[in-house]
Amino acid sequence: MAYLGNAPARSFISFERQVFTIVNSQTAYALSHSVANENDIRLVVNNVVQEPGSGKAYTATGTALTLSAALTNGTDEMYCVFLGRATATSAPGAGSIGTAQLASDSVTLAKMASGTDGNIISYDASGNPVAVATGNDGQVLTSAGAGAPPVFETPASAANTPAFQVYLSNEPAIATGTWTKVPFNLERYDVGGCYDNSSNYRFTPTTAGKYVFYVQVGINAIADGKYMYVALYKNGSTLWGSANAINYAGNTGGFASRYTITAEANGSSDYFEGYAYHNHGSSRDFTAGWSFFGGYKLIE
Repeated sequence: MAYLGNAPARSFISFERQVFTIVNSQTAYALSHSVANENDIRLVVNNVVQEPGSGKAYTATGTALTLSAALTNGTDEMYCVFLGRATATSAPGAGSIGTAQLASDSVTLAKMASGTDGNIISYDASGNPVAVATGNDGQVLTSAGAGAPPVFETPASAANTPAFQVYLSNEPAIATGTWTKVPFNLERYDVGGCYDNSSNYRFTPTTAGKYVFYVQVGINAIADGKYMYVALYKNGSTLWGSANAINYAGNTGGFASRYTITAEANGSSDYFEGYAYHNHGSSRDFTAGWSFFGGYKLIE
C-alpha cells in the first residue's frame, strides 16, 4: 500500500508529557514547550481526553494553555501530551548503526570500552583495531614492520654497555723479547660483568657490536734506546698491529705506552686482552700506577 508523506513508523514512539499542578479558580497554565495551537497537544483531565478549540475544553498558543473552566486542586488531575515531540523510539537493531549515522567527533573517551592501563590502540594485519600491550619503564615503541602492530622493546644500544676499566694491584715482571699478557686484576668498574679479573684477565662482551678499547702499560727502568709495544689481542691474536714507545737517550726511568682501537665483538665467544712487549734484554717490571685497560660499547 502506498502512502502520502512519510511512511508510518514500524514501532511505537513515546511522546513528551507534562503534568500540571492544579490551582483553584485558575484557568491559565503555562506549557513547557511552545505550540502553534491547541491541536498540537492532547489534554487529559481526570483520565478523559478533552476536546480542543474555541468554545470547547481548551485553547493553546505559544506556551499559554487556557481552560474553559477552572479545576479543583486535590480533586482534579490534568496532563497534556505534546503530539509533535517524540522523546524516544524503539532501539535500533544490533549492528544497524553505521558511520553515516554518527556525527564527526561524537565518540568520546567516556563512550569507549575500558582497557588496560598503558595499552596503545593500533591496527593488525587485517586493519582491525588491536591493543598494544603495555611496555616496561625505559622501553621504546618499535615498529614490527608492515602487517604487525608495534611492540615495546628494550633498545639494545641505548647505553655504552657492557663497559669496564681494570688496573694492576702489583708490578709483575715482563720478559724481554716476548709478548706478555698483562694480568689486570683490579676493577674500577665492570658494567655487565664481562671481565674476568681472577684467572684469564680478559673481557668477553655479551652484547654484539662495535667497541672502543684502550690499553696503557708502564714499564720500569728500561735502558736507553730500547722500545716497547702495547697491543689489544682478540681471541689470542694481535688485533691490527700495536702502539710503540722508544726510550730516549739519557732516560734511566720508566715510561708508558698507550694504544686505542675500535673492534667488533660477536657478543658470545669473542674475547679481548691487553698485551705488552719490550726489547730491554732482560725482564722488566710493569708499573702499576701507569697501567690500565678498558673498553665500552658504541651506541649504534
